[in-house]
Amino acid sequence: MAKKKSKKTPDNVLAQNRKARHDYAVTETVEAGLVLTGTEIKSLRERRVNLQDGFAQIRNNEAWMMNVHISEYVQGNRFNHDPLRNRKLLLHKKEIRRLGQATMDKGVTLIPLKMYLKHGFAKVLIGVAHGKREYDKRQTIKRREQDREIERVMKRY
Repeated sequence: MAKKKSKKTPDNVLAQNRKARHDYAVTETVEAGLVLTGTEIKSLRERRVNLQDGFAQIRNNEAWMMNVHISEYVQGNRFNHDPLRNRKLLLHKKEIRRLGQATMDKGVTLIPLKMYLKHGFAKVLIGVAHGKREYDKRQTIKRREQDREIERVMKRY
């Protein structure tokens, strides 16, 4: 008998930053690889990661992910990693240059949206985003509720 998969998150998704889509208007997304140590990938596979306060920066023509908390590996010994260390993102030079140009604009930032496994490698989905105002957030919630109401009515007919 086949197992049913959840519609919300597939098996390979390790963490999602749901609050990011609420607080930011994401204009573009880019998939990036991560440079990790041995205990970090083991901890990631146990889904012990938090993307909430994370962000990415372009420094010296390199992309870095900051403030993403990957918990220490439980069976790790003295070789355990620092949970909040900066991690290098693996991107092509053209992508790094394009993201660097995008972040030059005022109010534009790079935020991690989702972390997942792809062919055994850890990947992170980086979003180019700018902050939403309070009225934008209320309008988004209102639109979502209207869509749900329309779906409920359409379901009956």
